[in-house]
Amino acid sequence: MKNYELIETRRIDELSTDACIYRHTKSGARIFTMKNTDDNKVFSIAFRTPAEDSTGVAHITEHSVLCGSAKFPLKDPFVELAKGSLNTFLNAMTYPDKTVYPVASRNEKDFEHLMDVYLDAVFHPNCVEDPRILQQEGWHYEMMDEQDALRYNGVVYNEMKGVFSNPESVLERYIMNALFPDTCYANESGGDPAVIPELSFDQFRAFHARYYHPSNAYIILYGDMDMEKKLAWLDEAYLSEFDAIDPDSDIPLQPAFTELHEEEIAYSVGAHESLTKNTYLAWNVVVDALDNKRNLALDILDYVLLSSPGAPLKQALVEAGIGDDIFGGFEDGIRQPYFSVCTKGADAKDKKRFLSIIDTTLRKLVKEGLDQQAILAAINHDEFQYREADYGRSPKGLVYALTAMDTWLYGREPWEYLFCTQCYQELREDAKHGYFEKLIAECLLDNPHAALVICKPERGLTEKREQALAKKLATMKKGMTQAERIACIDQTKALKAYQEEPTSDENLRKLPLLSISDIGKQAERYHWEEKRVEDTLLLETSRDTRGVMYLRLNFNTQCLTEEELPYAGFLKTVLAYMDTKQHSFQDLSSDVLLHTGGMNFDMNAYPDLDHYNHYTGIFSVEVKLLYEHLDRVLALIREILHTTKFEDTKRMAEILAEARSRERMKIEGAGHSYAVNRASACFSGTGRYQDLVGGISYYHFINRVADAFHADPTTLGRKLWEIADKLFRLENMFVSITAEPQGIAAFEQIYPTWKENYRRDLREKELLREILDADYIAGTHTEADEEKPQLILHGSRNEGFRTPSQVNYVARAGWYDPTKHPYTGALRVLKMILNYDYLWLNLRVKGGAYGCMAGFGRSGEGYLCSYRDPHIQETLACYEALPAYIRSFSASERDMTKYIIGAISELDTPRTNANVAALSVSAFLSHVSNEALQRERDQVLATTVEDIRALSDYVEAVLATGAGCTIGSGTEIDAHQDLFLTTEELFK
Repeated sequence: MKNYELIETRRIDELSTDACIYRHTKSGARIFTMKNTDDNKVFSIAFRTPAEDSTGVAHITEHSVLCGSAKFPLKDPFVELAKGSLNTFLNAMTYPDKTVYPVASRNEKDFEHLMDVYLDAVFHPNCVEDPRILQQEGWHYEMMDEQDALRYNGVVYNEMKGVFSNPESVLERYIMNALFPDTCYANESGGDPAVIPELSFDQFRAFHARYYHPSNAYIILYGDMDMEKKLAWLDEAYLSEFDAIDPDSDIPLQPAFTELHEEEIAYSVGAHESLTKNTYLAWNVVVDALDNKRNLALDILDYVLLSSPGAPLKQALVEAGIGDDIFGGFEDGIRQPYFSVCTKGADAKDKKRFLSIIDTTLRKLVKEGLDQQAILAAINHDEFQYREADYGRSPKGLVYALTAMDTWLYGREPWEYLFCTQCYQELREDAKHGYFEKLIAECLLDNPHAALVICKPERGLTEKREQALAKKLATMKKGMTQAERIACIDQTKALKAYQEEPTSDENLRKLPLLSISDIGKQAERYHWEEKRVEDTLLLETSRDTRGVMYLRLNFNTQCLTEEELPYAGFLKTVLAYMDTKQHSFQDLSSDVLLHTGGMNFDMNAYPDLDHYNHYTGIFSVEVKLLYEHLDRVLALIREILHTTKFEDTKRMAEILAEARSRERMKIEGAGHSYAVNRASACFSGTGRYQDLVGGISYYHFINRVADAFHADPTTLGRKLWEIADKLFRLENMFVSITAEPQGIAAFEQIYPTWKENYRRDLREKELLREILDADYIAGTHTEADEEKPQLILHGSRNEGFRTPSQVNYVARAGWYDPTKHPYTGALRVLKMILNYDYLWLNLRVKGGAYGCMAGFGRSGEGYLCSYRDPHIQETLACYEALPAYIRSFSASERDMTKYIIGAISELDTPRTNANVAALSVSAFLSHVSNEALQRERDQVLATTVEDIRALSDYVEAVLATGAGCTIGSGTEIDAHQDLFLTTEELFK
């Protein structure tokens, strides 16, 4: 091919892909193409960007290049693309040693637009000429008048304050620092908030000039496209203008240690949190994953040693009383992967025992051998996921592209980790001959390149750091001359003016835009059929699943009281993690993964759109499997639901301790979701339900139950037994199945026998219960009522939850009455306007919050929230001003086209088989018809400015509900007590 050197070609049969590696002769750019029939096309350009310090220059550059370029001189083309393209993926990511810019689309014209905008952004960005972009996206001094305190602000600065508020993130950062002190991995590529303000504009420009060059680029094209045409365009439009250089971006190896290194750090806890049994201990060792087989094997060891229920290394630490929650495993995607064993809830004095138990346990496993069933289960699970290629909202082409970078960036072939089938076959055979035991000995035991990181709690550390920073900035302000203070104020105002100034229409029109005619008019339909087999409702969806069945048993929770729902929430954590009549929990886990692609237990509430303010609560058993394993999997489900040994108090204590830890981690990682749910719980039955089984109320419940368990370890098991007895009855159940016709037929054939066996299990349980409980009479369980009981709502609240965080998650939620304000597809267009115009400009661009979002549901629920936000009061004021903004909303025809395309893009996100299985249940329970889907799409496509203005009443109703929740900085919440009805410590 002209202007390219073809380096090598390879057929990847397991991905039905023809792959080629090219080098652009003039610029030195590397190109990897993966040609196949997937219409969800992916383009990615990545740069090797080793961090030389912790200013976060790589991360800030990632943000900044997407703020306008020579060809597309808009202030924020990324946002314009999010508003007005049919992308199926649009983002950019900074890793410890690379920065990646991937896009995906199923629309050919749209895909070409996305490629063009991203390539111009990385090669010709405005940010290297305009320091205001660095100030906005990275950091800047902020002071509006002489009376104001001097402060730092910036999007990445606030984002990383949020990251550094999470103890697990802090631990990960220092593990890398301890293992690789002499390489780029010792630094924080995302940026340490304490160091970010050291980044100058000259350093920023130099970083881009050095690393953002085709000679340092890795370009990937994936999917059904004319590769020669794409490469010819790439050469003509961009690469041909560059001459090859040496970017000097190689990542050196860290010289191996000769002995264990040790590092001690602190993390912040709340004023009332314990300092004992609250330390993290992490043992980490650098491993050589020299080929795909070894890489896969180390990932399998992760499961066998640490991640599986009752994994021997995890169990040994738990039984020794060293920590409540054991996690870690194999971490790759960098030049030198490593393996970690981390314990949470330990004491620093336990460090010697911690290391001793790890060493003793691993040596015992090498000598006596690993559990072969556990190894085979892990191999089966990994291979199932590889073959299924269901990565949720991420296009599989993106996953393959990122996998390619795990080798390509370090001088190896990009397809090396994409050939897996033969490796899995070999590992099954090798497991019989001690391969994994030898790997433990070589990589984990006989390896001095290790580090112990001790992360100790310190009360008020966040406040101390904030006070020290405030003092530093106050001293800095005091040392300024009046001219310097005026210059700082002027710069702050100039930045605000720049942020508020709209992009000119002339420049907006330079960005490519699809037309409404490029969009399909037909809504994607649901295709389930309702059938009764043995008087059980079956919801059947027939589609090409490549031999995989997606099976869900759905149990209606209306038989449970409000007091029992949180116990059911805990029940979904316990099931398959305790012994049963026939299996130990370790063997049960292996048996499940040997015969399935995963089994999951979940709880959700589905609004009833035929009866507003009503919902259906469901406890679901979700499993994906190959058809030939159906009989065995159904038997396992019966065994788990009916014979779990809840009376095992030792195992129950272990699960409780881990659940307590994991629920806190979830809140720390997704504060915005918990804030929205908590606010919604005041007025919404579905919100209240989710709060009880997985929200802040559930977190409080887990803490209460864990505390009570120590004094009375038997009551919890009895309670779970009672709830399982009430819930897992056939009269509460319907089945949903997504598979090919032969899979559905196989289920229908086997179901009558399974149902009879299920009834027998229930009779045996009742007989056992009568023997053990003199007050119990068989058959007295509560029958499902026609009138579904609803949770009692307690009225709107506005709560503030203090955490050791440096940032906030600020949410408002409310309800518009759909009988007065009918749901309309225009609300989806409004969501785009808010997420990428109003909230984006006010909360992110001007306010410095990392994220902002809004949503409106068919059931009348709406929310507004911010993510890693430095503000509270200003954010709430922004929400209150929203109705006035909507009433006076104006937009050109071109802008409305963008908003509509963005809304349609969200509707048209490609659905995996697992997505279809879940959405079918949701639509069925909420009574969402195909006609409603089509009506919504028609309304989106026809939305006008007047339609948006008419939604001001909807938003006013949402805000008038008065429900709010903020999770975040204790200092900020205490400073704004008047904004809340109640405030409290979230973590006590």
